[in-house]
Amino acid sequence: MSERANLLDFTLPRLTQWLAALGEKPFRARQVFRWIHQRGVDDFDAMTDLAKSLREKLGRTAEVRAPAVLSEHRSADGTVKWLFDVGIGNGIETVFIPEEDRGTLCVSSQVGCTLSCSFCHTGTQRLVRNLTAEEIVAQVMIARDALGEWPSPQTDRQVTNIVLMGMGEPLFNYDNVAEALKIVMDPEGLSISRRKITLST
Repeated sequence: MSERANLLDFTLPRLTQWLAALGEKPFRARQVFRWIHQRGVDDFDAMTDLAKSLREKLGRTAEVRAPAVLSEHRSADGTVKWLFDVGIGNGIETVFIPEEDRGTLCVSSQVGCTLSCSFCHTGTQRLVRNLTAEEIVAQVMIARDALGEWPSPQTDRQVTNIVLMGMGEPLFNYDNVAEALKIVMDPEGLSISRRKITLST
């Protein structure tokens, strides 16, 4: 049996092409994309405006899979830190920092790092591998899930800003980081403004 496609890895144009190869029309891709990225739904059977035949087809060929959460720690000030499992013996961290006028999510882009910046503990760890686009997107999805942000609000969001300055050097994983940011910025999905995203190098 072939491995199922993880739809967290797909931009809307890629999802449109993938579904076209299965004989589906472009509007179906928008529906699926919205279910995943606006409502946080990972069960195809719950995507009720899709034809039953398409839901069954997706169940056979695709999945919406995020890394397992190894731990979640919440501080009195509202800061939340997650540790995710991205493979045997490998973990990455994602941190949500609430402030009066914003909520910033610090996202990892690599497991470990090749640099040894004096201010960063990650530099003491060897680089294991780059994160995939789906693993980067999944950090945002799980944070929104934990913060109760489904369906995706248009106002009064808790996660308003994304910063890539956590584990890893994002520009050493440029292709996957760029693909992930296209997904989180898409107006058909999470619709996070590019002005609210900071890539620190």
